[in-house]
Amino acid sequence: MINSIIHVDNLVKKFGPLTAVDHISFDVAQGEIFGFLGPNGAGKTTTINILCTLLKPTGGTAKICGNDVVKQREQVRRCIGLVFQEPALDEYLNAEQNLRFHAYAYHLPKEVREPRIAEVLALVDLSDWRKKKVQTFSGGMKRRLEIARGLLHNPKVLFLDEPTLGLDPQTRRHIWDFVLQLRQQQQLTIFLTTHYMDEAENCDRISIIDHGRIIALDTSEKLKDSLGGDVVTLTAEDDQAAARELTKKFNVSPEIQDGHIRFSVPHGETFLPKLMQDFQSQLTSIGIHRPTLDDVFLKLTGRAIRDAEMGDKDQMKRMMSIRRRFR
Repeated sequence: MINSIIHVDNLVKKFGPLTAVDHISFDVAQGEIFGFLGPNGAGKTTTINILCTLLKPTGGTAKICGNDVVKQREQVRRCIGLVFQEPALDEYLNAEQNLRFHAYAYHLPKEVREPRIAEVLALVDLSDWRKKKVQTFSGGMKRRLEIARGLLHNPKVLFLDEPTLGLDPQTRRHIWDFVLQLRQQQQLTIFLTTHYMDEAENCDRISIIDHGRIIALDTSEKLKDSLGGDVVTLTAEDDQAAARELTKKFNVSPEIQDGHIRFSVPHGETFLPKLMQDFQSQLTSIGIHRPTLDDVFLKLTGRAIRDAEMGDKDQMKRMMSIRRRFR
């Protein structure tokens, strides 16, 4: 039994006929980095909006710091910080003014307000930019300022909704270096959503969500270990015949997708010589790698997360249209 700072029980959110969050339950431990991994439209942002009191659930309950997100909204809001997926800074104000406006919204006393603004600007290495208009900031600087704003009122839980969306790989890495350092310095609980597999590796535990349902929840290593070993990828002149031969001779469960045959085996380095010696079907390529979270998502859903992104575009548009009508 973990010491839960977030407790979610059978949470449901419907927008008319659409079920965006479908009876999910989980706990987040104090000081944990907890990740929601899934494609756009999977229910990640809707869940965060419920936990941050921006949406009311259709069913189920959620508590943060022991406070119910529906019945004790103000107590929850004092406990959390939120960095939205979409930019929420006023670009015509400078960094200091953006933070001061947020401090007013949280009723920080003047004697606390100004020292705290200086403190969080230093924390995100933006002290020298405090008088500069936000419109002159790079994407990474804006993200750091948004994180500073989320920390201004000393929350116990920081929500990061797709924290590096739209940033280049180098800036993404810098943001993550900062987030990991922040967790160590501030002893924060961090709840984040992402569809980047490499980002999810930074989490203590990962919840994989698809079509509003949690389909797996564990550490990255245990999720990958659940595949049963190394991932072998083959292409053959006849995929179906090769898959049947693999099943019959080696007792594996191959899956065919996009012209590739994939299956998992323990100790892949010793399996390949046996395969090459005994296999009759004509192979055109062969590869092996340690399991990744991409492989986990593929195994659980039958499609890669990138394919899910593409396949869910129409559903995402439909969901947004329905949400606008039912909010």
